[in-house]
Amino acid sequence: MSDVSRQNPNEEDYGDLGERRNRRIRIVAWTVIIALILGGGGATVLTLLLG
Repeated sequence: MSDVSRQNPNEEDYGDLGERRNRRIRIVAWTVIIALILGGGGATVLTLLLG
């Protein structure tokens, strides 16, 4: 029972951090996706112009 009682306060304490972490992960993921799309598109344009 002591393990269960320890988990509940910890989850409450880190609840806000989990939301912030998820938001930060989403922002980074979308930034990477957009960068890959733009980078891939730019590489395609350069290949067509130089090729």
